[in-house]
Amino acid sequence: MSKKGYSAPGFFGQINHYDENGKKIGESMPGLFGGMNHYDANGNKTGHSDLGFFGGVNHYDAKGNKTGHSDLGFFGVNHYDKDGNKKGHSDPGFFGWNHYDK
Repeated sequence: MSKKGYSAPGFFGQINHYDENGKKIGESMPGLFGGMNHYDANGNKTGHSDLGFFGGVNHYDAKGNKTGHSDLGFFGVNHYDKDGNKKGHSDPGFFGWNHYDK
C-alpha cells in the first residue's frame, strides 16, 4: 500500500487534490444540483460524484460513465472500480484526507 496523494479543503468550498509530492493535480467543486464536479490542474472537467441511492458515493467520468464508487469503512473511506474491485482507501489526516493505493 503506497500513499498516492492527499486532498485538503480550500477557502471557497472546493477540495484541492495533490499528488504524493505536493503538486496540485486538480480540485473538486460543489455541483449546482448537489454532488461534486471534478477538474484537473488545467481546469478541465474530468467527472463528477453523487451520493448513491443506497449510501456511499458514485463516481462518473466527464461523459457520464460510471467509473466506481466509495463507501465508508471502519476508519476512512474505501474506493472501488466500476466492477466492485477495491482500488484503494482514504484516511483522515491533520489537514485533509490521505489517499492510498490498494
